[in-house]
Amino acid sequence: MNLVRKYPAWSVLGSFIIGWIIGLVLFGWYIWPVEWTDATPGQLAPQYQEAWVRAVAELYAFNGNAEMVQQALGGWAGDATGDQVACTMAAGVTDPAERARLEAVASVVNGGAGCSGVITATPVGGGETGDAEVGGETAADEEGGAPGWLLPAFMLLLLLGLVVAAILWVLNSRHDAAEASVSVEPVFDESDDVYARPAAAATAVQASRSDDVTTVPIARFHTTYTYGNDAYDDSFSIENASSEFLGECGVGIAETIGGDVPKKVTALEIWLFDKKDIRTITKVVMSDHAFFDDALKAKLAPKGEPVLAREGETIVLETASLIINAEITEMLYGNDNDRPPQSYFDRITIALSAWAKENGGSTYSASSDVDDLMDF
Repeated sequence: MNLVRKYPAWSVLGSFIIGWIIGLVLFGWYIWPVEWTDATPGQLAPQYQEAWVRAVAELYAFNGNAEMVQQALGGWAGDATGDQVACTMAAGVTDPAERARLEAVASVVNGGAGCSGVITATPVGGGETGDAEVGGETAADEEGGAPGWLLPAFMLLLLLGLVVAAILWVLNSRHDAAEASVSVEPVFDESDDVYARPAAAATAVQASRSDDVTTVPIARFHTTYTYGNDAYDDSFSIENASSEFLGECGVGIAETIGGDVPKKVTALEIWLFDKKDIRTITKVVMSDHAFFDDALKAKLAPKGEPVLAREGETIVLETASLIINAEITEMLYGNDNDRPPQSYFDRITIALSAWAKENGGSTYSASSDVDDLMDF
């Protein structure tokens, strides 16, 4: 994607975040959650520690096995020791017999000190230890799964990631479509054979060729044909900043309608000569009548590609090392009852802008020259 190439750092960061979310939440909590084995009582949740201590105290009151008490409550790996839990429970019960059993096992664990001087742990729920409330996270641990809020949070993050990916895809598609829509070739509507290229399309050509063409035109020319100028044939020399001759361009009369004097010009030819190219590129700017007259159009076809004259239209001519944008800035048809409407020009002004390719004409193909030479 173009956006990935344009913003590589953000793309890497985004990929890392998405991968982290999927790996931790989806796989770490739901698909392959962590499973605890061989846990000691000190690693259990507080309510299970209390249940364990109560069972040991009742068993010790029955059989008096101090060694069993040491094995069950001694050497805990956790925040609280067995005697601390026993003393915490003893401080929270009202039954004297149960308090005595708990203090007895605490005394066995800590060598007879009992609960005097023992720092007790805080009960889980703040009430009696046997009926302590279970918090949301502990309840999740009790069930052996993830906290209840993780799945909605994961789904929300996944949805946001999909939305961002969709937005990036749409932006990239529009960018690609915009690049694909720029072409130096004319576009025709096959349904009615109407010339359909928008005027802005040709103007965008030089912008799309930023790697090959200089940003600022090396030359600009204006030429105007007016009715009655039967010898109209303007040509201009194209030179670079060092006054080196690169080629020529110009506009002249291509075809007239009828035998009247002054001539009624129905088509003009715009041409470009490049000293590095053996071809002279020509395009024929035709009046509305000439463009839709099949016989006249066929007659002018050998002179160059036909273009319908429209004010604001830009015609592009390209050779091995030069590009010309010829924009029709002003156009007015003549009015003669003896001739078809919109059949000849009364006035037409064309602005020529010349660009030099910085790569010296890498797009030039010799095979195309052979095809042009064989097409006679």
